[in-house]
Amino acid sequence: MTAAISPQIPTAQTLYDAIIIGSGVGGLVTATQLAAKGAKVLVLESYIIPGGSAGYFEREGYRFDVGASMIFGFGTQGTTNLLTKALEAVNVSLETIPDPVQIHYHLPNNLEVKVHRNYEKFLQELTERFPHERQGIRKFYDECWKVFNCLNQMDLLSLEEPRYLTQVFFQHPLACLGLVKYLPQNAGDIARRYISDPVLLRFIDIECYCWSVVPADLTPMINAGMVFSDRHYGGINYPKGGVGQIAQKLVEGLEKAGGEIYYRAKVANIIVENNRAVGVQLTSGKEYRAKRIISNSTRWDTFEKLLPEIPAAEKKWQQRYQKSPSFLNLHLGVKAEVLPVGTECHHILLEDWEKMGETIFVSIPTLLDPDLAPNGYHIIHTFSPSWVEDWQVSPGEYDRRKEEVAGKIIKRLEQIFPGIDAALDYMEVGTPRTHRRFLNRVDGTYGPIPRRKLKGLLGMPFNRTSVPGLYCVGDSTFPGQGLNAVAFSGFACAHRVAVDLGLTKIIRNS
Repeated sequence: MTAAISPQIPTAQTLYDAIIIGSGVGGLVTATQLAAKGAKVLVLESYIIPGGSAGYFEREGYRFDVGASMIFGFGTQGTTNLLTKALEAVNVSLETIPDPVQIHYHLPNNLEVKVHRNYEKFLQELTERFPHERQGIRKFYDECWKVFNCLNQMDLLSLEEPRYLTQVFFQHPLACLGLVKYLPQNAGDIARRYISDPVLLRFIDIECYCWSVVPADLTPMINAGMVFSDRHYGGINYPKGGVGQIAQKLVEGLEKAGGEIYYRAKVANIIVENNRAVGVQLTSGKEYRAKRIISNSTRWDTFEKLLPEIPAAEKKWQQRYQKSPSFLNLHLGVKAEVLPVGTECHHILLEDWEKMGETIFVSIPTLLDPDLAPNGYHIIHTFSPSWVEDWQVSPGEYDRRKEEVAGKIIKRLEQIFPGIDAALDYMEVGTPRTHRRFLNRVDGTYGPIPRRKLKGLLGMPFNRTSVPGLYCVGDSTFPGQGLNAVAFSGFACAHRVAVDLGLTKIIRNS
């Protein structure tokens, strides 16, 4: 991996408009949008490169994505193409490669379904598997489009800003009323209105699980509508050079706009004076002050580690949400001939509906961008949910367990890629402990999931917190997990902070 080089970190004499803790995509979108409006912004990143879960690392000629390679938000039309908009705001761009199929599902009882970029082709394929549910399939996915079309008519900014809400309502009254209708609903409730086949309902569960890590009953309809429609509208588009290019380009734009980012700058605590967040202190002891502090850490890391005590509002939130599992990751380099002609980039493998927590996710980004691997080889990144508690073992046992679990996953992959074991050229195994160490996420968690069935997105907090001057951004704020979702959170946070700072021209997304 090529380490980013930070400038000499100065003594804390400058008062910034905003300090962002962490350079995940949510934090970087917040930073770039504020810098584009003239705010003096500082991003503090504990690692040596930006991106967090959207970062990368290099080994023996392979460039691996840290997280998923299935990227939304790079469309060219509408308002939901948030990554495109984030880059444009700071005058940078990124070449992307369109993916014709979002996911190739390999499911129990030999059920195989491809989610084609072409909507009608996808519906046709799914209907061929469930011909008796023809009408229900179309009605459910068409209802997802109703949600998406509401979102796609308006600039996606802060729902905490009354003037913005008033402006949007008068511009798009029907779209706003539509979103209000869907806010308290979950995808599973909508699906059961139209569909009765239990296997098809299970399919919709795995459709949700592959990005929300919970079944349809616990997945907000707003999120489902966005994902299930944008994959056909804006499509899945892979960044040339790997997912890590997104963060690299956002940093380039941030610096062009006058913002700053420091690496190897780990925040130890948030400084609170007179009950207000006013700065941060690094583990080195250096302090930096700002009018507004924005945490791109998880809410658990923010309120349990960076502040002296947990506010009552956060305790209440933790009663509704819990940490999702982390992942066991296998980063593989394999001989190209092991992949048949026509292999899709993304796959999901599940052999038993009752064991959804053992789902295997597969990304093969070199099918879209061959330059990420040596000639004649492919990258296969495969991962499955895993809890950090399962890895609290001695060093010797830890290495043995990694080898054992990796072997089991490769054996399962042989079902869809026969000969993969013999074709291995490189393997690196990452556990929840790896995520915790390098991504600075408590227990390596993917983000929050509901403890019980909640009313859609109504329980998810926005960007402001109960601590004056402190905001949160990222996957533990509205609207939740996923790269485009955290970009939404970043736009909303930048909007809210800019209004609070008096940069009123940010009322409208430009």
